Amino acid sequence: MNSFNLSGRVAVVTGGNGGIGLAMAEGLASAGADIVIAARDSKKGAKALTILESFDVRSTFIQVDVRDSHSISDLVESVVREFGGLHILVNNAGTNDRKQPEEYALEEWQTIIDTNLTSAFVASQKVYPHMSRTGGGKIINIGSMMSIFGASFTVPYASSKGGIVQMTKGMACAWAKDNVQVNAVLPGWIDTTLTREARQQVEGLHDRVEARTPAGRWGVPGDLAGIGVFLASSASDFVTGTAIPVDGGYSVQG
Repeated sequence: MNSFNLSGRVAVVTGGNGGIGLAMAEGLASAGADIVIAARDSKKGAKALTILESFDVRSTFIQVDVRDSHSISDLVESVVREFGGLHILVNNAGTNDRKQPEEYALEEWQTIIDTNLTSAFVASQKVYPHMSRTGGGKIINIGSMMSIFGASFTVPYASSKGGIVQMTKGMACAWAKDNVQVNAVLPGWIDTTLTREARQQVEGLHDRVEARTPAGRWGVPGDLAGIGVFLASSASDFVTGTAIPVDGGYSVQG
């Protein structure tokens, strides 16, 4: 038996039209899962689907605003109706805005919290009844190195990602009885659009990250594919409530 085989499974990846989300979607597709890319940007969504066409699975894009609970509800119902089930949820949608803490307007704080944390809570709530009714499921929440560390220039983002870890633990405890495993992945410094912006805004960041990372390099989105397959598959059926760094050793370097 191949414990990593995801054939017959349906996965929803929020923010899956680029970066880490798309890389994880590719990993899940390579293991046989049907993929639903859920995001706001339909043009990027169409490009993501052309990449997923190389895998022998069903894939579609559904436009969603993760800050709108009704939009998330419509997404979940559409997936269940069109695909016949929903077995894997990757809560990846996120945003950031780098300033000193005293410079944020309340609305800016709320946008980051709602996009990164509240959306993951709502999406998990919405998929839970379907998963529990059909024998179980997998929820993978995307955290960050900022789930562990603090930084002066990203207080709302770090707050949201710290919340992801605690939310993951609580949901894991609540839903283990229903065979729903909930885990978090904590990407290190990965080369994405968001971190390219960070390197432009924070002087010396690129070199400091490289120097601290035992692997000696920045990560690439594809480095997240394997952990996504593991946490989505039966290989991780006794793994729940964890927060797993994928960071080239950054978080353990003294």
